[in-house]
Amino acid sequence: MDRYERILSLHRILKSARYPVTVARLRDELECSRATVYRDLAFLRDGLMAPVVGDGEAGFRYDPDEGGRFELPGLWLNSDELYALLAAQQLLSRSGGGVLSTALAPLQGRIEKLLSEHTAGKPWPMERVRVIPHRTRRMDEHAFRTVCSAVLSRRQLSFEYRARSTDEKTRRKVSPQRITHYRDNWYLDAWDEEKEALRSFSVDRISGARQLDAAARDVDEAQLDQHLAGSYGIFSGPPKGVATIVFSAKAARWVADEHWHSQQQGRHLPDGRYELKVPYSAPRELLMDVLHYGSDAEIVEPESLRAQARTLLTLALANYER
Repeated sequence: MDRYERILSLHRILKSARYPVTVARLRDELECSRATVYRDLAFLRDGLMAPVVGDGEAGFRYDPDEGGRFELPGLWLNSDELYALLAAQQLLSRSGGGVLSTALAPLQGRIEKLLSEHTAGKPWPMERVRVIPHRTRRMDEHAFRTVCSAVLSRRQLSFEYRARSTDEKTRRKVSPQRITHYRDNWYLDAWDEEKEALRSFSVDRISGARQLDAAARDVDEAQLDQHLAGSYGIFSGPPKGVATIVFSAKAARWVADEHWHSQQQGRHLPDGRYELKVPYSAPRELLMDVLHYGSDAEIVEPESLRAQARTLLTLALANYER
């Protein structure tokens, strides 16, 4: 344990102690010599102005009248916390198409400075943390910030939205409820003031976003979850059915450990295959995910969903018959 971590650990021990802590205990917990314990106590008291009281015989603690209010100046993190911060720093800098990393660039600089101070200038092996964004979409940074600001400040939002399915462009006024990160992309869950219903909007399809002065309508959290999280994937609405999918014994080794839906039901079949049941509303996303497994997945029921999968496979096969 280096001195940085010892000081942090010493502070936490003294801050939580109800009675004086002996030097012997501090020596064991800090994994250092008796002389080092005294040097660290002196630095904590004289250098960082901590309210350390006590002596070598009775032990040390923080002054009961001041210890509860005292905190170490600046930002102090142990190695585990710094490692987590390093991973977060890499996630910010390498994901989100620049939206998050640009918005948080000042914070990222402070993180890098903190990491450098902790290692006395020795560079951290950033290349050991690998982040690979998958199928992220280009997004307007101004729109993203405006949407997030409206969600957090609880103000209504006006924007133009181009639906991906029809390419139709409409003007929307909504009461934003939540900003959702799903499969490396961002979505806005909102109450549509004109349609008087809950809707989800892909942020990368939003343009001309403008925060309004009017306060946003708050929808009950339970109602949001029932409408927006009741069915499979990002598509909203109450479930219209439950899909039963059977995966091959080979695919079962992956699917059995995957989370598809909060209300999914799965079981291993006697022959090694895996049966998965998930509620769904709009079938598009579920069909895409099932077809991703190719011949290792079969939709058993309902028959309507099975027929849609058969049609998609027939159309796909036609592309290879020319």
